[in-house]
Amino acid sequence: MPGMCGRFVQSSEPEVYAELFGVHRIVAERVAPSYNVAPTDAVYAVAEHDGERLLGSFRWGLIPFWVKDRRIAARNINARAETVATKPAFRESLARRRCVIPADGFYEWQLLGESEDRPRRKLPHHIHRRDGRPLALAGLWAAWRDPETAERVTSCTILTTTPNDLMAPIHDRMPVVLDRPGWDAWLDGDHDDVEALRDSLRPVPSAELARHPVSTLVNRVANNVPECAAPLTTPPAT
Repeated sequence: MPGMCGRFVQSSEPEVYAELFGVHRIVAERVAPSYNVAPTDAVYAVAEHDGERLLGSFRWGLIPFWVKDRRIAARNINARAETVATKPAFRESLARRRCVIPADGFYEWQLLGESEDRPRRKLPHHIHRRDGRPLALAGLWAAWRDPETAERVTSCTILTTTPNDLMAPIHDRMPVVLDRPGWDAWLDGDHDDVEALRDSLRPVPSAELARHPVSTLVNRVANNVPECAAPLTTPPAT
């Protein structure tokens, strides 16, 4: 089962994200709405270039510019806030290439107890903003050139931190959700105070989020339908 944060929802139109984040231009290739975004999928993200805020498309799973093989992407879908400033794969992007990844929600799997007649199971949950607006997930991006084909690939990763009270019963990590006052500093390429940036990577207050259990439909990446995020109609057996 995917780790934290291993699946999320990006189902709104790009214009919705552009308006929310004050984007000047949409430069992204069109990405199909997804209720089950999986590692290496194409996603929208907001970044700044020459003082202009842009909405672009990126591959989820960061590929550092210096690696030779793009397969490292699947291992770099997340970066831990506690170590991001020192990890070779992420430290340069933290200083120079930060982004916000809009998400209409994300998934996490809760480990349920076992009994004589039932093995241990994992129950998926959908977590989203209580007010219904998209989440602003703190991210990093990088550009990589395939040494064989010369293809340029822009990729991204989602930062994670310790869980808030809402998430703690489910998992020991959660994505960093930036508050609105923090968007500008995070996206400002001239802001290079790495310690201050890292200090801003805290758990979002629990009161801003809501969660509900969902069907195991989401367990398979081939299932990409609104029902993945819909509340379970029958309470799960514990």
